[in-house]
Amino acid sequence: MTRVASLIILIYAMLFALFAVTLGSPASPKATTEAIVVITGGAGRIEEGIARLAAHRGQRMLIAGADPSVTKKDLAARLGGRQALLDCCVDLGSESVDTRSNADEAKRWLDAHGYRSLTLVTSDWHMTRAEYEFRSQLGRRYELTPDSVRTEPNLMTLFAEYNKYLLRRMAVWLDV
Repeated sequence: MTRVASLIILIYAMLFALFAVTLGSPASPKATTEAIVVITGGAGRIEEGIARLAAHRGQRMLIAGADPSVTKKDLAARLGGRQALLDCCVDLGSESVDTRSNADEAKRWLDAHGYRSLTLVTSDWHMTRAEYEFRSQLGRRYELTPDSVRTEPNLMTLFAEYNKYLLRRMAVWLDV
């Protein structure tokens, strides 16, 4: 029994190390999709999405998981302007509260606009789980381009995210 437990711990540790060194990476600056979906919750995510939108790398952007009290005017002040871009081409989604519901919210938004390709913007440490949730929800009908915002996550952030990812994979596998 000790050998089996040791093997499980060793595999778990090796997979954690692999997870930690293979964080998401930024998309090509030239990658273009119909839509951009930004998941709130980390520094630089909204700024990256706005930069892609301003560079015409997407037609419209959804900020999924936005606080219901946040307005486009608030965002314009935070971003140092961009009110016209926000007014024409950005939607604030406030229905979702976690990564799984971000994917649900994004799917409804994509369907409402008839989009079939999207750039998913989130932090590098969050991309593995976010991409998994989005691909699970969206299926093969959508082309998904991951665009990770580079960060310097600490060990606890990586450890927590790795465990969330493993638990989510197990939940899907067990169908719970």
